[in-house]
Amino acid sequence: MTSTAPVRTVLTTSREAARLAERQMSWKPRVLPFYVAFLIIFSFSLWAYVPNPTPLGWAITVLWGMPVFGVLIGFQGVLMVRRRLRQVDRMTPPAPVEDDFLIVLVPTIGRHDTYPALERSVLSYVEHLPPYFPWMRVDILTEEGCAAAEKIDELAERHPLIRVVTVPKAYETANGTKFKARANHYSHELRIEEGEAEDDVWVLHMDDDTGVGPDTAAAVAQFVNRQRRAGDDAKHMAQGILTYPRENAVSTFTWLADAIRPADDIARFRAMTGTGTPIAGVHGELLIVRSSVEATIGWDFGPKTIVEDAQLALNFCQRYPGRSDWFNGRCYGASPAGVKDFLKQRERWAWGLVALCFNKTIPLRYRLFIGMGMVSWVLGPLQHVGLVLMVAWFTGTWNTSPVTQSVVLLWAINFAYVIWTYWEGLRLNVVSSANHRRKWWEPIVVVACIPLFSFLEGWGGLRGLIKFLKREENKFVVIAKPA
Repeated sequence: MTSTAPVRTVLTTSREAARLAERQMSWKPRVLPFYVAFLIIFSFSLWAYVPNPTPLGWAITVLWGMPVFGVLIGFQGVLMVRRRLRQVDRMTPPAPVEDDFLIVLVPTIGRHDTYPALERSVLSYVEHLPPYFPWMRVDILTEEGCAAAEKIDELAERHPLIRVVTVPKAYETANGTKFKARANHYSHELRIEEGEAEDDVWVLHMDDDTGVGPDTAAAVAQFVNRQRRAGDDAKHMAQGILTYPRENAVSTFTWLADAIRPADDIARFRAMTGTGTPIAGVHGELLIVRSSVEATIGWDFGPKTIVEDAQLALNFCQRYPGRSDWFNGRCYGASPAGVKDFLKQRERWAWGLVALCFNKTIPLRYRLFIGMGMVSWVLGPLQHVGLVLMVAWFTGTWNTSPVTQSVVLLWAINFAYVIWTYWEGLRLNVVSSANHRRKWWEPIVVVACIPLFSFLEGWGGLRGLIKFLKREENKFVVIAKPA
């Protein structure tokens, strides 16, 4: 496993760089859908309000009012994105990175049903990143004896920028870490051994089903070059936006359901990671970390870790407060192939995040913040409108107003924000697709299905909580990856 020498490639022209920068910055989140939804919901709620001091009134007052703290943080992030885009002329323009080395790290379980997506993603790295990163390498990180090992080796032989890093079956970390975190820790130790844990080496973490485009390369290069000029204020970690192009989707239903995820990136993640302290966690795609900084943290978090990216972020908060950032670059993933995989994915996330809430190695203030979000998530099925109406029917209490009228304002903010996340997330996914125009029925269907999507999100979270409480063994479930 010797290091692959970097390959010098032809750089893009200044005209092409300007065109890519214009494409990268052409999108900004719209807030009008939120305002419209808020006015409609607030007006109707005031008109229909009847005091409701019943147990049902108290229950829905709490359940439907609880998310407001997270909603306000998310909306702050949206406004921050819009403000940064207005300041684009004062930012460092995209240009090739001449002095830093980029390592793209792609962990994969190496199954045959995940290989097509891996190939699509890796080929996008070697096509689009070299014009902006003349010094780079792509490391495919896999397990010894994986099913698709032969195909992965053949892929690496097709391009000098690719190498395969194989984690030996006998490899164990000091703390007994398993799954993806174990593989990441092996890679981290290998970089230290090869002398690549330096300030001018960056590790771009990607999933094996998530590709990049020329606009992604421009945005990452812009961030890296900006740190060169920042001096003592330089950042050590940053995250971009995960989008789901329509053409990568196997299921239209799960593609629409995943509209919430890019919206979360431009809202909650922008507000937290973008202000320097990623206490809301990060996701493992389009996450760039200075290699020297990652070397001080590592990935050896223990055997219960299955949301290793979130734990990395929380450890980063303790050691490097104020040193993370957010950038307006997009990567291109794929939503789960079906509802079953969708639920498995959410269940795993919930199990891992609940475990973090009880991890005493993490400061209590960070665990409380994650815990507030998890309570709202796992209680999702209890917040469902259908369940509330069913309880009202069984109890003969048809009044579903809150206890006091003042709570109507919080409800309107929360419900309008949920509508905005799916509306705007759908728009961002469509903008990232080959066909940049929404089909006429897509916004209608995505809004109409919000109760169903919310129930599935909450049901997956509740299943994860139940498995944690039953002390069932945590499993890093890897779903099939569409090509």
